[in-house]
Amino acid sequence: MLEQLDLLNMMVLDIETVPQYPTHDELPEHMQKLWDAKTKYQRRDEDTAQSFYEKAGIWAEFGKIVCISVGFFTKETPTGFRVKSFAGHDERELLVKFALMLKDRPANLVLCAHNGKEFDFPYICRRMLIHGIKLPAQLQIAGKKPWEVNHIDTMELWKFGDYKSYTSLSLLTAIFDIPTPKDDIDGSQVGNVYWNDNQLERICTYCQKDVIATAQLLRRFRGQDLIADDNITIV
Repeated sequence: MLEQLDLLNMMVLDIETVPQYPTHDELPEHMQKLWDAKTKYQRRDEDTAQSFYEKAGIWAEFGKIVCISVGFFTKETPTGFRVKSFAGHDERELLVKFALMLKDRPANLVLCAHNGKEFDFPYICRRMLIHGIKLPAQLQIAGKKPWEVNHIDTMELWKFGDYKSYTSLSLLTAIFDIPTPKDDIDGSQVGNVYWNDNQLERICTYCQKDVIATAQLLRRFRGQDLIADDNITIV
């Protein structure tokens, strides 16, 4: 199946998300109560609703997207890869731009992400609905049979039907010998870098790295050579 995929009709993506407010105390009172109820069973005994709020970015109801990075394979020989990001403090604005980009692409465009089916794809859809943005054709899966959904998840591919564990992108790049720059930040630090350090550009760079790593991992899964650094362009 992977060998039959047309990489020129694929978009690799990754998103970075943060809590909607800098601290739990700034969350509206009624939302504080809903946060407490939502996370009751996720919190350990030592966690309070306030201390646990730093993880709010992983829930679409309490977080927001600050960056979506996308990558497209190019038809040059050898294969190239172009990366572009939609980033900003106004989530609705970046989602509208992202949706308009997809509108100009084929409806059967294949979307690929690591853990995309569990996180990236549904998160984008939920935030678009909250902002009243019509879902692009590539994200509309309601009523479709599983084989009609053009979404590829590199983590799901690695599971081979095993649903017991999560395998990080960093672990897979290590075992497949995919070179990656030394990490500046990791996903758990994105909220702090956004709200306390005000370094959106740094987050954007981190997001782009994950898109490139996912594309390289897909190449490995297909038994293909990695894309040379010189053939990767960030626009």
